[in-house]
Amino acid sequence: MSDDLLETGPIDFLVVEFPGNRMTGEGLPLLLDLEDRGIIRILDLAFIRKELDGTVVGLSMSEVEDGGLDITLFQGASSGLLDDEDVAEAASAVEPGCSAGILVYENRWAAPFAAALRRGGAQLVASGRIPINAILAALDADEASVQATTGEES
Repeated sequence: MSDDLLETGPIDFLVVEFPGNRMTGEGLPLLLDLEDRGIIRILDLAFIRKELDGTVVGLSMSEVEDGGLDITLFQGASSGLLDDEDVAEAASAVEPGCSAGILVYENRWAAPFAAALRRGGAQLVASGRIPINAILAALDADEASVQATTGEES
């Protein structure tokens, strides 16, 4: 394994759906800020549109409504990790009539920790993410349980 790869942080992806193909670009300055501060490194960024008939169309950066942000700042975000099969899989999560952004990024903040673990012979064997809706539901259930036990109302 090369030294560069040993020093790499965990790599994640996300797919963000824009209902009705409405992309405002509001989150893009925050994404740039995360990269500028070295928290993440954007490896791939692609945009797609899923037509009403289910056909998936790739969007060029110039086709993406940018909400006033210069989208060309992301022009070079193509590491080659994101291939056609990945785009097709991401598109399966998108509703017809919507657009989506597909982001592959390195968690730079975790790179030193991950490198130390690798040097020690450790390996990641599971990973996951808890959806915000599940967290909110668990907190609501916990609050309801406390209220039922104590007889308090919020």
